[in-house]
Amino acid sequence: MEYRRLYTPGGSFFFTVVTENRQPVFAEIEEINLLRNVFQGVMKRRPFQVDAIVILPDHLHCIWTLPPRDADYSTRWRLIKSGFTKKCHKKWHGIPNPARIRKGQKAVWQQRFWEHQIRDQVDYNRHIDYIHYNPVKHGYVEKATDWPYSSLKYFIDQGILPNNWGNSEVTFESRIGGE
Repeated sequence: MEYRRLYTPGGSFFFTVVTENRQPVFAEIEEINLLRNVFQGVMKRRPFQVDAIVILPDHLHCIWTLPPRDADYSTRWRLIKSGFTKKCHKKWHGIPNPARIRKGQKAVWQQRFWEHQIRDQVDYNRHIDYIHYNPVKHGYVEKATDWPYSSLKYFIDQGILPNNWGNSEVTFESRIGGE
């Protein structure tokens, strides 16, 4: 099957990246901090802006804005995923992937990721809301403000969202999220 991705220099993109077999790779702070460090290292070499992010035990969602004249988010994701995998010392045991075992690969991430190019401000806002409400959607917390691994606190501190954002149910169109 051939995957078609839209590459727009300077674009903003929503991503969903999932661990292999939905293993809870990010259930502990050590792995979350390792992921943050890998992100920072890649951002130094290949700059991009993380506009919003949430890290859940088995997947993450984020919005990136790329620099003008640069559309290569795929290389950035390859560097992040491989950098994390190389530095992660834990062994993840899930349903083994025979193709990966034959290639000698650690199975930390699903091989692909889902992306959506942000079309306009409304689309951008909807995806930011989706990112920040995701821990509630998955039942990890009752209020979005209770999830510590999210950019929601930044949005509240900057006055972009109110202090009680996500304390009541937030609904989304079915096409938002890509999970």
